[in-house]
Amino acid sequence: MPIHVRANEGDYAEACLLPGDPLRAKYIAETFMEDVVQRNSERGMLGYTGTFQGKPVSVQSSGMGCPSAAIVIEELVQLGVKKIMRVGTCGGLQQDLTMGDLIIALSATPADATALHYLRGEPHAPTADFGLVHEAVHQAKQLGKPVRVGPIVSSDIFYQPDEGLAGRWSERGILAVEMEAAVLFTLGALRRIQTGCMLIVSDVVVEGEFIRITDDEMKSAVDQMTELALATVTA
Repeated sequence: MPIHVRANEGDYAEACLLPGDPLRAKYIAETFMEDVVQRNSERGMLGYTGTFQGKPVSVQSSGMGCPSAAIVIEELVQLGVKKIMRVGTCGGLQQDLTMGDLIIALSATPADATALHYLRGEPHAPTADFGLVHEAVHQAKQLGKPVRVGPIVSSDIFYQPDEGLAGRWSERGILAVEMEAAVLFTLGALRRIQTGCMLIVSDVVVEGEFIRITDDEMKSAVDQMTELALATVTA
């Protein structure tokens, strides 16, 4: 039995959503899944297994940042999970992004040392599984949900002291910044599992101005993202 995800092999479905927030994992399980069983509560890292439209699926919180996420991802792989879709929030880096926009990540620049430690410092471009990206775009069209597809960056600092960094990322065409996808994609490559990432734009951090999403906008966007993510991983 893993140390932090206290479950047995078979307790988790092969397809799993990965929010950072334990309460979001609980919300997803209670709102969108049926026949739900709680599988983990160790350190408050809530995890559940159930079904979505009759197909088995799990949801497990990862905590904040690549170090925490790496522990959870490694242990989910030990438990037999083969497909992980991160569902989280991000800071928008392009001027045409607005609150609640949904991003499907193609790649995640590792502005975080965790992925680099796994790679022993060797160059590598953490990339989402194309099958999951393709399916997510297809499902978005079927559900009538507009999405943006492109590169993101995973930072190990939330309160960034370099005031010009967001602008430099923006100039390079990076859509958004978050904190977990780079190690998820890296472990996807190393452990031979499918990994993807969907993100809600919860704030905009360009041109020196910080604007935060409202609670009502967040709830609506989470519902839209969750429906798309579940349809994608169970397709």
